[in-house]
Amino acid sequence: MSRPQPPAGRESRFSHSLDTLRELASDVLAHAGRQGASACEVDVSTGFGQSVTVRCGEVETIEYNRDKGVSVSVYLGQRKGHANTSDFSPKAVRETVEAALNIARFTAEDPCAGLADAALLATDADRQPDLDLYHPWMLSVDDAVAIARRCEQAAFAVSPEISNSEGATVSLQEGQFVAANSLGFIAGYPSSRHYLSCSLIAGTNDGMQRDDWYEVARDPLALASAEAIGERAAQRTLSRLGARKIRTCKVPVLFEAPLAASLIGNFVHAASGGALYRRTSFLIDSLGKRIFSRRLHISERPHLPRALASSPFDNDGVATRDREVVEDGRLQGYFLSAYSARKLGMHTTGNAGGCHNLIVRPGKRDLSGLLRKMGRGLLVTELLGQGVNYVTGDYSRGAAGYWVDGGVIAHPVEGITIAGNLRDMFRNIAAVGTDVVVRGSKQVGSILIEQMKVAGD
Repeated sequence: MSRPQPPAGRESRFSHSLDTLRELASDVLAHAGRQGASACEVDVSTGFGQSVTVRCGEVETIEYNRDKGVSVSVYLGQRKGHANTSDFSPKAVRETVEAALNIARFTAEDPCAGLADAALLATDADRQPDLDLYHPWMLSVDDAVAIARRCEQAAFAVSPEISNSEGATVSLQEGQFVAANSLGFIAGYPSSRHYLSCSLIAGTNDGMQRDDWYEVARDPLALASAEAIGERAAQRTLSRLGARKIRTCKVPVLFEAPLAASLIGNFVHAASGGALYRRTSFLIDSLGKRIFSRRLHISERPHLPRALASSPFDNDGVATRDREVVEDGRLQGYFLSAYSARKLGMHTTGNAGGCHNLIVRPGKRDLSGLLRKMGRGLLVTELLGQGVNYVTGDYSRGAAGYWVDGGVIAHPVEGITIAGNLRDMFRNIAAVGTDVVVRGSKQVGSILIEQMKVAGD
C-alpha cells in the first residue's frame, strides 16, 4: 500500500492555505472588537475526504466530501453568543460575527463564561510542537477500488464458508484549521486520518454470523495490508459459527482490547467536567480516591507523534501536557475545559474537546495469557445497546463472544447480556493485556474483570 510523496507545498491539497485561514481568523477578531465584543474566539477550518466501498467485487459507493467553516464565539462581559457559517466571503463572515453578538445581547449572564486564562494558552512556539499529524494519501478512486477488492478477495479466499460480504471500505480524510482568540492565541495545523475495513458474513440461513476488522491511522503506511485486514475479518467471522446461548451465571469477563477501550471511555465520560458539574456522574468528589484496582495506571500523553488523539492545545487554546490520570487505582485528575473547571471551582486540565491519548499501562500477559488466567468465563468481542447509567454506574449491555473453559476458547456465544456496576467493575479489574489495539484516543489491551453477571438461558 504505497503512498506517493506529497506535492510541493503540504497545503496544496486544501482549497485554502493555512495563511489564508490565519488571515480570516484575524479578520474575525478585529471585526468583533470593532463591534464592541469584550472577547472573541474563532475556529476556521477546511477539509476533504474520499470513501470507496466495494461489495462482492462490485463498487457499491463512492463518496466525496469537501468542507469548510467559520465558528465564532463572542462575549459581552459574561454573556456569550455563538454563530457559524460555511461561507468565507467577507460579507458572510462579518454577518456571522454580528449574529453572534446579537445572540449574546439576549443571553443571560453566566459567571463562568469567558476565554481561558491567558497564561495557559499555547501562545509560544515551544507550546506548539509539530506532532507529525499530516500524512496525505495520494489515492485515486481506481486505486482505492483496487485496495478494497484485494481486501475482500483475501477474505473470501480464507474459506468457502464466507458466504457474503457487507463490504470493504477505503477512506481518507484530511483537514486543517486555525484557532484564535482575542488574548493573542493563534495556531493551527493540518492533519489526516485514514481507514481500511472489511465486514463479512459466514454460514447460511439461520446459521449466519457476521464480524469485521478495521484499522485507522494518521499515516496510511501504518495500516496493515489490505490482505491482512481481509483475512483477519474472515477468521473472526468464521470463529462465530455455531454460536449459542449459555446458562445465566456469575463468572469472570474478559473484554477484548477494542471493547476495553469502551470501558475506559465510560470512565472518561464519568470523569468529565460536564457530567460532574451537572451532577450526573457516579465519580463526583472522587479525586484522590481509589476508583480502580490498584494495578491500574492511566497516563495522558498529548504529544505522541502521529497518534490519533495528539494535539499541542485543546479547543480552548490551552496548552496540553503529559499527566498521570490514574495512579495505583487512585483518580488523580478529571477532564476539564476552562468553562467546566470554573463551574467546579477548579483549574482546566486542557481537555476542552476530549482526552488526548490515554494509555493504560499493560500487564505481562497477552490475550492467550489472560484466557489462561481467567480459566473459566466469558470473552466478550461485541457489545450491543447503550445500557450505561452514569448517575449510578449501573452497566447492562447485550453481548456476544466466546465461552472459555480450562483457559481456552470452548465455543462462540450469542444472545446474552452482561451486567454489573462500573464502580465494582473498575475496582475488580484483575489484569490488563499487552494486546493493545489503537483506534482512537484510548490505548489499552484486553481487560479482565473478576466477576460479572451473565444472563443467558
